[in-house]
Amino acid sequence: MPKTKLSYKVGQFLMFAGPAALLFALVVIVPFFYGLYLTFTSWDGVSLQKPFVGLSNYSAVVADTDFWGSLGITVIYSVITVVVTNVVAFLLAFLVTSGIKGQNIFRAGFFIPNLIGGIVLGYVWKFIFNRAFVSIASGITGATVPSLLSTTNGAIFCLIFVSVWQYAGYMMLIYIAGFMSVDASLKEAALIDGCSPRQAMWHVTIPLMRSSFVTCIFLSTTRCFMVYDINLSLTNGEPFGSSVLAAMHVYRKAFTEKNYGVGQAEALVLFIICAVIGLLQVYIGKKGEVEA
Repeated sequence: MPKTKLSYKVGQFLMFAGPAALLFALVVIVPFFYGLYLTFTSWDGVSLQKPFVGLSNYSAVVADTDFWGSLGITVIYSVITVVVTNVVAFLLAFLVTSGIKGQNIFRAGFFIPNLIGGIVLGYVWKFIFNRAFVSIASGITGATVPSLLSTTNGAIFCLIFVSVWQYAGYMMLIYIAGFMSVDASLKEAALIDGCSPRQAMWHVTIPLMRSSFVTCIFLSTTRCFMVYDINLSLTNGEPFGSSVLAAMHVYRKAFTEKNYGVGQAEALVLFIICAVIGLLQVYIGKKGEVEA
């Protein structure tokens, strides 16, 4: 390639992609490797000295039973939330693409919860669970009913409920795109060949929407494993630390206990677990998509 043509292409790249690449490097790449370096130090997050301690932080992660306990709670929360979110989102997408009257209004209404910030959303639902639901239940039963947030199982249920309420509208849009991408003639051909509407849905529409399922499951999985804002404002890890998810534990380890090296190591372990699960899920989904 002539030198002038190469210089022209490099100049084009720097002009159009250069700013985005620089911003990505400064916001993602550099902090990632800096955080990786901090996992080998005993930095408290404040002082200028960052003593090198080798792999001792990773040994502390292995021995931290609270971290693994919070990770277990996160896995339970994530599995239930991902399944329920995608089922609800799929049903909502089917509803608003079935030609019902006012379906565009329903689409906007179902999507609105996703526009509310997690902190605000958590405080709103905390008021609803602690005041509104308690008042209604107490009025019906005639006795004082405790809030769901005051029990260990109830707190996790509330986290799952609010997360599904927030995420389902966003995933619904992806499923809507999947429904609209399926050629109507394929469904009509299946019905002409004797399939019932349910069989056409199961054997024609859903296989052709596999990419939508892969995307939604990946997004909802990563969101659930990294959730912090709703956990903070809705339960704050209570009662008795029963609803402390992994991201909250990492934050407390790094910033509350001022043990930044161990906290960063736990964050790295959480990132690796989430990345492996996400990539494995995408690989299996894409492989099935090709086979379909």
